[in-house]
This record gives sequence, C-alpha cells and structure tokens, in this order.
Amino acid sequence: MTRASGRKSIFITGAASGIGAETARYFAKRGWFCGLYDVNTAGLVAVEAEIGSENCLKARLDVRSREDWAAAIKDFSEATEGAMNVLFNNAGIGRHGWFEDITGEDNDAIIDINVKGVVNGVQASLSLLKATSGARIVNTASTAGVVGSPQLAVYSATKFAVRGLTEALDAEFRDLDIRVTSLMPWFIETPILEMGDRDGSNHKMSDQLKENGMNVYPVSMAAERAWDAAHGKDTHFMVGKDAERARFMARWLPGAIQKRVKAGVPPRD
Repeated sequence: MTRASGRKSIFITGAASGIGAETARYFAKRGWFCGLYDVNTAGLVAVEAEIGSENCLKARLDVRSREDWAAAIKDFSEATEGAMNVLFNNAGIGRHGWFEDITGEDNDAIIDINVKGVVNGVQASLSLLKATSGARIVNTASTAGVVGSPQLAVYSATKFAVRGLTEALDAEFRDLDIRVTSLMPWFIETPILEMGDRDGSNHKMSDQLKENGMNVYPVSMAAERAWDAAHGKDTHFMVGKDAERARFMARWLPGAIQKRVKAGVPPRD
C-alpha cells in the first residue's frame, strides 16, 4: 500500500472528475497525499496516473454506503498512520429541470448523495480528524445554497442543508480542534453542467446557461478556493465574482435578488 510517509493528507470524495479531480491535482502538486474516492473507478485510475501512484490512494466509494465509508477510512488510516488533515466532502449530483419533470427516484438520489453522503463522511472520519491537530472538514455546497435556484429546486435544498450543517458543526467542533468550512461555487466547468432535465434529454443545463449569457468559471478556480477553505479563517468560501455578488445581495438586498431570480425563470414550453 502507498503511504503518506509524514505528508499532510486529504480525503476527497467525487475525486474522479470535476472539482474533486482538480483539487487532487492542486494538493498533490503542493506535496499532499491524496485519498481518491468515487463510484467512477475509471476516472480514479486516470487521476492517479496524472498525480502519481506514490502520491495517492484510490478506491471505489459510494457515499451513501456506510460500509463503503468504513472500508475506505480503514485503508486511509493505515496509509496515513491514523491522520486526516482534511476531509473534502465533495461528491454530489443534480438534476436540472422543472420540479414536476424530475422523478422521485432522482430526488431521492440527490438528497442521499448530497446530504446523507456528507453526514456519513463526517461520522466515518471523525475519529481520524480528532486525532489530527488542526484538522478541517470542507463541504462542497453551492451558490444554490445561498439563493433558491429554480429548475434546481431539490439540488438547491440539499446545498442549503450542507451550508447549515457546515455552520452547526463548525461551532460544535470548536473544542475538538476541527474547523468546518464550505466551498460555494458559482457555475463551474464540470460534468455536472451536462445534467439534463430528464434521462436521455438532449437539453442540458450548460445549454441554458449559454442561452442566458451566464458566466461559467474554470474548475481551476474552484481548486484554488478549496485550498483556501482548507487553510483560511472564513466559514464559507465563494468561487467566482458572481457567487460573491449573490451572497452580498442575499444578505443585504434579499427582495431585489428574489425578484431577479423570478424574472430569470424561462417560460414553460
């Protein structure tokens, strides 16, 4: 088994692509040992090849499964001598479309992965985090967790939940020497933007963003902010100027941003 050999370590879910993969590249370049976890094992192999097998440990992990978590934590603990500097709860899915067009099964999956997966991760990792001085939990939320997002209703609800969990645990873990922060991206160039409004749909979220002239930020920016979330003093770390603007308006101009959101809802076919 590859060993951390005294290096700082980060456990990354959703590491096969998008923000998770780019964060692994970013941390590995800075000398960190990376635990790579995802259901997409082919993607994990590709990320391992990029950052070097000596710099990581990889395994299949479905964040909904407590059994998967227990196995992953056991192997990670052996590789890091019982340490975990950062838990990056990043795995997430979404479905874009009108509320009534999204199935109950899809909604269950969104909630189970985006919320229960984060809870499972914290519970499974807590003993390692408690044993590591100055440990961090970084949860990937979203600007959709600051402002309710039409056609992303259930996804948005899960990100509000992640934001609330982050704030509550950051306070609760104060005396455990564990900080809990969140990463709150605007739209980022990741596979999640290719989600359709239903299985087999050719109309993707990325298409609507382009139609509406919305900004999409590079995934490298999210990785840089993940580093900040693992080291900085704030609780929530926004990604992109649009995210910063949304947070400002939600706090100081809530009526104005609600009107803007409603005005931006496209007409139904």
